[in-house]
Amino acid sequence: MILAPMQGLTELLFRRVYEECFPGAIKLAITPFLSLTHNLHNLLNDKSQSATLRHYLRDVLPEANNGSIPITPQILGKEPEEFIALANRLYDMGYSEVNWNIGCPMRNITGKHRGSGILPYPEEVRAVLDAVMPELKPKLSIKMRIGLRHKEEIFQLVPVLNDYPLASVTIHPRLGRQQYTGVPDMETFGEVLPLIKHPVIYNGDIKTMADIQQIKEKYPTVADIMVGRGILYNPTLAIESGKCEVLKNGKEHLTKHFIGRLMDEIRRTALTEESALRKTKEYWCLLWRALPISEAEARKVLREQELTAVDKMICTFIQ
Repeated sequence: MILAPMQGLTELLFRRVYEECFPGAIKLAITPFLSLTHNLHNLLNDKSQSATLRHYLRDVLPEANNGSIPITPQILGKEPEEFIALANRLYDMGYSEVNWNIGCPMRNITGKHRGSGILPYPEEVRAVLDAVMPELKPKLSIKMRIGLRHKEEIFQLVPVLNDYPLASVTIHPRLGRQQYTGVPDMETFGEVLPLIKHPVIYNGDIKTMADIQQIKEKYPTVADIMVGRGILYNPTLAIESGKCEVLKNGKEHLTKHFIGRLMDEIRRTALTEESALRKTKEYWCLLWRALPISEAEARKVLREQELTAVDKMICTFIQ
């Protein structure tokens, strides 16, 4: 199982706590994206390891990721010079693979032909790959959707992707314009799967072991499963093999322990109470579903404006 990138959620703090609570359960995480900027080339050429550079790379610094889930850094953008500079810097840091995000559905990104905004333009994708592939030190994988506005977009892209030695292609079978609403288009996924010559990883709406088994049975050529929100809805998902006695006897206990450790680390690392409160609520919006509480009870936490009150309420749910 691979952990999907979720901006602001599956970052270093989360990965370290998850690996501490469920060691080895997730074999790889794709990091939240590093966005290309116009001055990035100069920043990466800074040999002094400036505070600005370390802040930019903070989620993927190798020394910070000791004890974390193994990672593949993800890049968002389409500027070849900056892409090459960042990817090769990441290789020099020890990463043998980077992932290109052409799936992000956020409108402020897609409007610039970034993320899933580039999917309707196969020649732009080709131009980027033509420019970067010969210069990259690491392998390149791709995470994408089936299109921005129309599912036909992925069929136009497949011949482009097949022309390059990609490590893998992860497909989330939604359109960018759907954001995270509606249901995955499994019919289109099934049609495009045999057309792609690279290993294909499935991503989208995986919440239970039954969901994983269904994908594996229906699409046996899928190379792996990537899970995002499902891990937050159900933190023990990655170890639900049916053979783990500890899990059978204590799923609720393990879930509560994980949530408690995550909240502890938020308090320990947050610079201000305001940032701790904001981060706690971001996680709580998803994590409460893993607990035997009602949505009404969960919403009471979100309405609180004081960190102390939020801590107290969450503690009552995980004791």
